[in-house]
Amino acid sequence: MTDEKKEEKQPIIVVKKKVSHGGHHGGAWKVAYADFVTAMMAFFLVMWLVAQSPKVKEAVGGYFRDPVGFTEKAGKGMLDGGTSPVKSFKFDKAELEKKLQDEKQKLCNMGEKITEAINESADMAKLKEFVEIEMIDEGLRIQLIDASASGDSSIFFDQGSSELKPKTIELLATIAKELGQLPNHVVIEGHTDAKPMNRNNYTNWELSADRANSARRLMESVGLKSEQILEIRGNADTYPRFPSDPDDPRNRRVAIIVLNEAYEDKFKEVELGAEHAEKLE
Repeated sequence: MTDEKKEEKQPIIVVKKKVSHGGHHGGAWKVAYADFVTAMMAFFLVMWLVAQSPKVKEAVGGYFRDPVGFTEKAGKGMLDGGTSPVKSFKFDKAELEKKLQDEKQKLCNMGEKITEAINESADMAKLKEFVEIEMIDEGLRIQLIDASASGDSSIFFDQGSSELKPKTIELLATIAKELGQLPNHVVIEGHTDAKPMNRNNYTNWELSADRANSARRLMESVGLKSEQILEIRGNADTYPRFPSDPDDPRNRRVAIIVLNEAYEDKFKEVELGAEHAEKLE
């Protein structure tokens, strides 16, 4: 038999190799992904909580200290049909009105004290016709009017300047010493008439803000606490006392608004979720 015939009868052997991929890893990746999502949710919850007011933080903390007891005291949440760990607020109309009236009376008394203090000084008594003290919804407003009905102007500031005159310093110091005895927040506003400034890149906006800041610096240095200052506003000629005559020099003024604490509290509670609370008529 020839060699060629032997090769034809030789059986063919096929070798199959089993390729291993390290075994099936199961659902481990799902666990890792779930941990990642949970961590991200916790991160955003922490970021949300950091941005909340102290009352909300206190409420959330109270829930985690005593979930059962806190939930029993909590009302319905801000979403219909749900509950919230943050305690809901509801105004007692009678109680709120009493707080507002008591605070209003306190500020009225302060206004009278400031008027008496002005009258006690011969120099300041000459300025009383330029000082307007009145109650508004937000609280007590004291306005220094920089002109008179007879046409006299530049009573408290030189025209176009934010520098305080000596008599203005004395008047503001008297006001600051009285207001510094209160816990109330204060807003200081600057106003001008509609006549344009004759200086490049310096307008009534800058002048009104500078005058309000000049008043703030002086008042803080003689008795008003820095934490009482809530806002400084430069309003230019946007809120004239005499809308029919925006050029009237009596539109130029600095207003000091002592905020009614009860009025402030009402809006703080609304911010915390008392959307359905009764409002004052």
